[in-house]
Amino acid sequence: MASLEKLVELFLREPPEVLFQDVVKVLKAFGYEKRPSQSGGHRVFTKAGEYPLTVPTVKGHRVKQVYVRKVVERLGLEEWYEKQHNS
Repeated sequence: MASLEKLVELFLREPPEVLFQDVVKVLKAFGYEKRPSQSGGHRVFTKAGEYPLTVPTVKGHRVKQVYVRKVVERLGLEEWYEKQHNS
């Protein structure tokens, strides 16, 4: 199992796709919860006081780079990563 820091490093490298389960791990670490799934390839994550975040998946297992970038921006992962390394 990859650590949160390793997953954030991966996301910041902007690979073409990442595993959906890794996106779930990062979002849960930042307080998001997955809403019960409806049909289709979109998963919705919620957090009190925040707009819902929709993450489309490829065949339910992978997430494309453009959506990983949205997760990075929403969570402020670049700033979070810098704080971890400047402490």
